[in-house]
Amino acid sequence: MIFVTVGAQMHFDRLVRAVDEWARERGRRDVFAQIGPAEYVPTFVEHTRLLEPPEFDRRYREANVIVAHAGTGSILQAMELSKPILVMPRRAKLRETRNDHQVATAERFQKRGVPVAWDEAELRAKLDGLDELVSDQRIGPHASPELVQRLRRFIADA
Repeated sequence: MIFVTVGAQMHFDRLVRAVDEWARERGRRDVFAQIGPAEYVPTFVEHTRLLEPPEFDRRYREANVIVAHAGTGSILQAMELSKPILVMPRRAKLRETRNDHQVATAERFQKRGVPVAWDEAELRAKLDGLDELVSDQRIGPHASPELVQRLRRFIADA
């Protein structure tokens, strides 16, 4: 199953529309999307606007692949569960977010091997290769001891 999530705060119609059209063209019935306060409502993909946390976690765990906005929480959860993830950042100039923090997040995680689609055309192309995606990055549920130590030093020096 492919689980698509765009968060709950703002619409991300570009991602939802691209996935919906791709799934229809490819006959993919194994896609479920959490679309948030979308203006575009999928016509092919099974979807809901919001999921309660337990249902969201269940779908994340059961998914073979995650397709998401470039939210840090979405990426880290996929890495914690060792789930392959494909992200596309929201763009401020398209009024999908207030600033381009997701572009910076996507750039940073792309350097760590997380696949990023920078626009709808690239998203559709990368969706065609989803079944071959694997996750080779697993993180723990807690911050590393090194990070905790650095934060303690930073706070002590402040």
